[in-house]
Amino acid sequence: MTDTDTTLRTAAPTRRTVVAAGAATAALLPLTGVRQARADDTAGSESTPVFAHGVASGDPLPDGVLLWTRVTPTPDATPGSGRGAPVEVSWEVAEDRGFASVVASGRTTATAEGDHTVKADVRGLRPATAYFYRFAAGGAHSPVGRTRTAPAAGTTADRVRFGVVSCAHYESGYFTAYRRLAARTDLDAVLHLGDYIYEYGKGEYPLKDGVVREMRPVHETVTLADYRQRHAHYKTDPDLQALHAAHPVIAIWDDHETANDSWSGGAENHTPETEGDWAVRARDARRAYFEWMPVRPSTEGTVHRRLRFGDLADLHLLDLRSFRDRQTGLGSGDVDDPDRTITGRAQLDWLKSSLAASDTRWHLVGTSVMISPMAFGSVPAHLLGPLAELLGIPREGLAVNVDQWDGYTDDRRELLTHLRDRGIDNTVFLTGDIHMAFANDVPVRAATYPLERPVATEFVVTSVTSDNLDDFLRVPPHTVSSVAETAIRAANRHTKWVDMDSHGYGVLDVTGERAQMDYYALSDKTDPLATAEHVRSYRTRSGTQRVERAEEPVR
Repeated sequence: MTDTDTTLRTAAPTRRTVVAAGAATAALLPLTGVRQARADDTAGSESTPVFAHGVASGDPLPDGVLLWTRVTPTPDATPGSGRGAPVEVSWEVAEDRGFASVVASGRTTATAEGDHTVKADVRGLRPATAYFYRFAAGGAHSPVGRTRTAPAAGTTADRVRFGVVSCAHYESGYFTAYRRLAARTDLDAVLHLGDYIYEYGKGEYPLKDGVVREMRPVHETVTLADYRQRHAHYKTDPDLQALHAAHPVIAIWDDHETANDSWSGGAENHTPETEGDWAVRARDARRAYFEWMPVRPSTEGTVHRRLRFGDLADLHLLDLRSFRDRQTGLGSGDVDDPDRTITGRAQLDWLKSSLAASDTRWHLVGTSVMISPMAFGSVPAHLLGPLAELLGIPREGLAVNVDQWDGYTDDRRELLTHLRDRGIDNTVFLTGDIHMAFANDVPVRAATYPLERPVATEFVVTSVTSDNLDDFLRVPPHTVSSVAETAIRAANRHTKWVDMDSHGYGVLDVTGERAQMDYYALSDKTDPLATAEHVRSYRTRSGTQRVERAEEPVR
């Protein structure tokens, strides 16, 4: 299990509340060089390697960062084919965009065995420094990426600022949210909370507007080649390439990186009779993930790990798919079974001990599914059906989503009781998955809230493109959903805000005094030139374990 002490320093924040498409794009292109580099790369002969999938960095350290790219041996080579000759690749890191001051360089080989992806775990860099990097092969250069190392361990960071995203279904819309985050100059990294890709075939996912754009392969991803091709197709998207080229990305997976509602032994969207052995499918999906993502795996080969940001915050990243028991049947009392787990024993013990031993001011936990208790039984019947389809809750109104921590209450009780009994303050859960935005207090027992003090807070970000309530209902946003939102807040007093319709992203800003999430919504996920507007901000002040409305986004 990776346990990396990491500190980040934030550049002076500069941004506007409403981002216009033209200004964002103009600001972005000089930074990444993505479009120019891709045009140059593909202009060579048939034997010239190309960098058609951009560059990326991730998991920054005080003395280094993980760099990634993928080399296409020839312009017509298909990702995932398992064919193609080895390609010698060089990389270099510089203090300037023109690479006049190169501070690190090296060579590696891209092979068919790794789908011609390469990673360079660069060390020996200076702390708290912005760097530029690029790759080269066969006379072709990759786009230029920008990354940033962390301040040295033991130093104090005044603040840390993350973009926060999840749930990007390719067919459902454009990745404009990624472009908005790429255009920002004030982020230390982008936290991706899962569902980076989706496994569905063409048109299999509920689509209000039909298939906005077609993905590859067109069929459901089942084999290693399928997952590689899906990752490859995602990484041809210019907005996703821009995001990776602009900021380090810290990522965990959720279910759709393999199949919907996955657990350790299977998934809702897996049929052994026609799709084979689940263990083989899961192994291949995760192999493709680590090939195509700038992520350092834990020693167990999963995504749970810890990063530290000086004395200000540590970030625990959870894997809530590899070790969990199968989701219980709807309406079953097995949700309270102490022998059932969402984390696995070893991961829960690691999380508890790491939280108890931490000496940082804030404890951030990246969890792919919501930990706050959530009752849906008071939602009107005509809205409960679409919510049931979206969230996996019973249509008859039983108040549980068994794919979330609500389906594994003993693990949740053990963790939250640990926070309370050990006096661990300032724990903030950061969550994706459900295509909605929430700001929650997290009580040990929802029934006694607010008489019993909450032990943590939770910020849930909505989807980049994946369908939410108005998409399922096929109605204009923020119309019918207001009834459901009111009912949910009434049934869950610890929920301070919920938005069931927006698509977009969050920006989390952490200082010694508070952690604040600014929520941004796109004007239209089907419009590649959509604008992004600040809609709400919530914060938790140090020592309170409660969320409160903040009137303005952090500037």
